[in-house]
Amino acid sequence: MDDPRKYYKAHGSMSRVDEQAARLSELPQNVAALCAVIQGVLIHRDLAFAYGATFPQERQRDAHIRPVAAMLARIHELDGNPLALAREPGRRMVGVCRHFTLMLCAMLREQGIPARARCGFGAYFTRGRFEDHWVCEYWNAGEARWVLVDAQLDAVLRKMLTPDFDPLDVPRDRFIIAGDAWQMCRAGRADPDLFGLSFIPHLHGSWFIAGNVIRDLAALNRMEMLPWDVWGLMPSAEAALSDETKSLLDRIAALTLANDDALSEIRAIYKSDDRLSVPSVVFNALLNTPGTIRTD
Repeated sequence: MDDPRKYYKAHGSMSRVDEQAARLSELPQNVAALCAVIQGVLIHRDLAFAYGATFPQERQRDAHIRPVAAMLARIHELDGNPLALAREPGRRMVGVCRHFTLMLCAMLREQGIPARARCGFGAYFTRGRFEDHWVCEYWNAGEARWVLVDAQLDAVLRKMLTPDFDPLDVPRDRFIIAGDAWQMCRAGRADPDLFGLSFIPHLHGSWFIAGNVIRDLAALNRMEMLPWDVWGLMPSAEAALSDETKSLLDRIAALTLANDDALSEIRAIYKSDDRLSVPSVVFNALLNTPGTIRTD
């Protein structure tokens, strides 16, 4: 049986810091302080207005950077100060929620703390909607439980969004893991059209949830992809989900929500089905172009 604590202490190909390891060696040793460091070097592409910042298209393309090592290199290129020194908003690397999440995962793994990215939906951005979102889940040894952390919610965003919870311990009815969203909608307990991106037409519904179920499965296999990376079984907005696909997604959703004993099955189903595992080339739906992936 796979040991989940051991497995999520180790890096995957996206979280490996490689030659950038020295930049993380003197970081603080607690989650709150690490989130503050991340918030000082990253800025969300779609929320930059809240910080009075605007970015040209060239800078916005940084949101397509996948590996943490490349993120750290870009952060240093923009500002050569130590990582723990917060940058002015205009000098931060542009990313999205996935970048905040993966960076926290990488920092925690570097410190020997089990951590994994979770793909799903935030219930705290738009009233009555569940917006496409990522958070970090880490093992809190003192409390012997997995804890969800939204590394993106700094003081600026907390003032704007007024969340009714601690971002360092996000309740599981405020961040809905993709598998949970799938099960809720399959059981008729939620409307699938409320899940997706409310500010972009047609990016919502069962097909969108299905894509996030597969992205969450990949993340649980330490392959934390971009939110718009598409591969394998992921349906398009125009495609209807077959009964076979729905049944497979039912199984995947259940596994991603199961306790740690399910890790062996999570790894097995991912590795044994080419429709689920991340290939060496994925399709970047925003850039409308293929992207080469390091999968080792």
